[in-house]
Amino acid sequence: MYRHLMGLRQLSRRSISSSARRQIDNSVKEKQKLFQEDNGIPIHLKGGSKDALLYRATMTLTVFGSGYVVYELLSAAMPKKPQ
Repeated sequence: MYRHLMGLRQLSRRSISSSARRQIDNSVKEKQKLFQEDNGIPIHLKGGSKDALLYRATMTLTVFGSGYVVYELLSAAMPKKPQ
């Protein structure tokens, strides 16, 4: 039991260290400038072409999904006549 606790103690000491393996630039300030500037572009499109593509795909799926729901509701409301 003691051996397992000592192994856990060593593992926790190794995984939490003060040195960073990889330096990542903090880009929050640039993103804040981009999204807060008043240039007439809606906030959901200020991220660039990926945001525009995601917006168009979402709107397309929403329109087709709503149409399909209306179609299914109408077909359920008007049952087929028995032959």
